[in-house]
Amino acid sequence: MDTSMSRVRVWDVPVRVFHWLLVLSFAGAWLSAESERWRLLHVTLGYTVAGLVAFRVVWGLVGTKPARFASFVRGPAAVLAYLKGLLAGRAPHTTGHNPAGALAIVGLLGLAALTTGLGWATYNELGGDLAEEGHELAANLMLLLVGVHLLGVLVGSLAHRENLVRAMFTGHKRGQPDEGAQRAWAPLGALLLALVLGFWAWQWRSAPQPAAAWQTAAVEPAQAQGPLAALKAMLDDDDDDDDDKEGH
Repeated sequence: MDTSMSRVRVWDVPVRVFHWLLVLSFAGAWLSAESERWRLLHVTLGYTVAGLVAFRVVWGLVGTKPARFASFVRGPAAVLAYLKGLLAGRAPHTTGHNPAGALAIVGLLGLAALTTGLGWATYNELGGDLAEEGHELAANLMLLLVGVHLLGVLVGSLAHRENLVRAMFTGHKRGQPDEGAQRAWAPLGALLLALVLGFWAWQWRSAPQPAAAWQTAAVEPAQAQGPLAALKAMLDDDDDDDDDKEGH
């Protein structure tokens, strides 16, 4: 083990907020994909994924050193060399993403952008069946890559004897002090979280509401007004029957 390494801040707050919001949004969008009842939730989470990807691309260009693409994205030769070293039990330790993990990150961002773009086209009835099938295919490929990413996290944690999942919560792991993030950027992370939660609240408040009772009564009797109205109608019918019996 390299004795020059110490516990350093690798992942700033915006990166960690982005990561876990993306996990929640993609999982929720995936689970609600086949339900017409939860369509608004699916669309809302899809837009959230798109916004998060846009933020991560910008932060990957101007953010802290470990977050920048230039600091961890490598070419195919570096990826292949890392994988060979991993199989041989001598993969070099990296402060940020390793070359193979970086490839997965870029792939996930690209597939997320493609999935949400095709989803937007499908939602707005653009592109027909081609857009819809492409949206589903891209989402399936993204889910597959998520599985590969999780497997890589597990293998990397075992190979380097460090908990990479915990590092994405705490932001710290072993590394070279000069390769860590100098600032946590907590206010920016809080702003990102607030924007996402605000967007979700706005979508919830602007969601179509059930029609009022006086509107539905002209279209459908008690059933359209909900179970309570239906029960009231049944009780009213019973009262009418009793009145008829008394009249006879």
